[in-house]
Amino acid sequence: MPKEKGRKLIAQNKKARHDYHIEDTYEAGLVLTGTEVKSLRQGRASLVDGFVDVERGEAWLHAVHIPEYTQGTWTNHSARRKRKLLLHKEEIEKIDRRVSEKGLTVVPLALYFSDGRAKVEIALARGKKSWDKRQSIAERTANREKEQAVGRYLKGVRD
Repeated sequence: MPKEKGRKLIAQNKKARHDYHIEDTYEAGLVLTGTEVKSLRQGRASLVDGFVDVERGEAWLHAVHIPEYTQGTWTNHSARRKRKLLLHKEEIEKIDRRVSEKGLTVVPLALYFSDGRAKVEIALARGKKSWDKRQSIAERTANREKEQAVGRYLKGVRD
């Protein structure tokens, strides 16, 4: 059987991009059990409440929901267990240092398979205030209206 090539997206955390200013991103591997991988291959996961914590020099992914594998037996995993992230020691130290100094948080942005291996994209992020969220929504709406106006002009439709 040939190996998988490319990137297959499983889950994305759209709320994180709305709630946080993303400062820096990292790609990390995951330590998973067999039933977790099978459940992910079915495309089932949720990153909404997830966060990353550094404990004793190791990075851990907390509160990410990977549902139990339907054909699993007593070997099934628990859905919200903490999972170890595979990062270089220097990356873990840099993340831990920036989180403690600047008051940042680490959130998962995407969960995907890259060449057959489960990966998670994590980001150092700073929380947005409510006015920041309103401002980003207003900018997005203005850009959409501008693109629609240009499209109408190019088609020759007059208001």
